[in-house]
Amino acid sequence: MNQKFRVAIFASGNGSNAEEIIKYFKEHSSIQIVLVVTSNPEAYVLKRAANFHIPSIVINRQDFATTIVGRLAEYQITHIVLAGFLWLIPSTLLKAYPNKVINIHPALLPKYGGKGMYGMKIHELVRATNEKETGITIHVIDDKYDEGPIVFQAKCEVQSTDTPQQIADKVHELEYKCYPKVIEQWILNELNYSR
Repeated sequence: MNQKFRVAIFASGNGSNAEEIIKYFKEHSSIQIVLVVTSNPEAYVLKRAANFHIPSIVINRQDFATTIVGRLAEYQITHIVLAGFLWLIPSTLLKAYPNKVINIHPALLPKYGGKGMYGMKIHELVRATNEKETGITIHVIDDKYDEGPIVFQAKCEVQSTDTPQQIADKVHELEYKCYPKVIEQWILNELNYSR
């Protein structure tokens, strides 16, 4: 029988990536999205999760440092996918899920990474520095912002006339197209990357 993998998505905001991931794995034979975790009680991702009948929990910083591992155990979580989640992952969670937490970053790391680098801030910098290309980086999480082993990168061209919003749209397109497939390959151990 196929091994069943149970995935929690962590998201802090709108949750458009989370929805693409949920849809991708809806009928999957061995990977299930069984929980959405958010740090924001107003996050639209909660509505998206409810639309797919996926349970969700809202956590505060204290719970995140102390009780999150136990909460995930209740759902028998095997892997964690970050999709626009802005908090640094605590060491307790990394120890409980070694090499089992993956993140997507809307730039070509190591460029435009680190604390406070997310969303439109990145696309505005890409525009301001006249980059010719940008893209996405999917990486395994370690105890620093945006520094874990890179699993996958994809690039898109930046035209001199592109606005930050147009750059964001191109990057979102890459995220939606690539992230669910890379998650699948990563969970099923079909990717080679330096641990």
